[in-house]
Amino acid sequence: MQLLLVAGGAALGPWACRQVEAKVGETFGLHYGPRTGAGFLVAYIALLAISLLATPFMPPLGQVASAFYRTGALVFGGGHVVLPLLKQAVVDPGWISADRFLAGYGAAQAVPGPMFTLAAYLGGELHGGQGGALGATVSLLAIFLPGLLMVSGALPFWRALAARTRAGRMLAGVNAAVVGLLAFALYDPVWVSAIHGSKDFAIALVAFVGLVAAKWPPLLAVAWCVITSLLCVLMNT
Repeated sequence: MQLLLVAGGAALGPWACRQVEAKVGETFGLHYGPRTGAGFLVAYIALLAISLLATPFMPPLGQVASAFYRTGALVFGGGHVVLPLLKQAVVDPGWISADRFLAGYGAAQAVPGPMFTLAAYLGGELHGGQGGALGATVSLLAIFLPGLLMVSGALPFWRALAARTRAGRMLAGVNAAVVGLLAFALYDPVWVSAIHGSKDFAIALVAFVGLVAAKWPPLLAVAWCVITSLLCVLMNT
């Protein structure tokens, strides 16, 4: 469904984002040309096709690599958009419990860095003996690989692509669709898994106001949520 929404944003972009005009694309000092770039793109598509079609026939660690590659290949915009795909990849098959998944998400929010690094934690926590350092390494490399292949493949063609008005409007439509996906990712799995009553809502609201209005550091907001949640648990017991 996420892919359909992104494709719908791209289809509506030329009609709904007419204010976007073509720009002269930047040039990059690359040491390879369009032929090598096309090779990177072919590798990206081939690995994606393998991950979509051949995963059930792979050994366990291969299935892990395939799941994380597929997640990195299909997400657009990064950040929290990756959460539903990661949840589908590791929680739905039973590799990781929902509680551990959310614990990793909370830890990733408390430190700098891209949300994709959550893959290292998830890979290390895999059930069935597939976790540990090896699972973390495989998962982290697999989720970053498709983005590296796509960017490396697109750079030789970037100047020509950026000069096309239609392409710019399609990307603007995709960006607008990603905003909606971010709102959905906030609701599921974050909201439905963390907000269970008025106390949870009040804790989250104070943290939100602190971040937006009082300009709290993120670590302070995390500390507020953790400490007040623990106090609520102790009071109830």
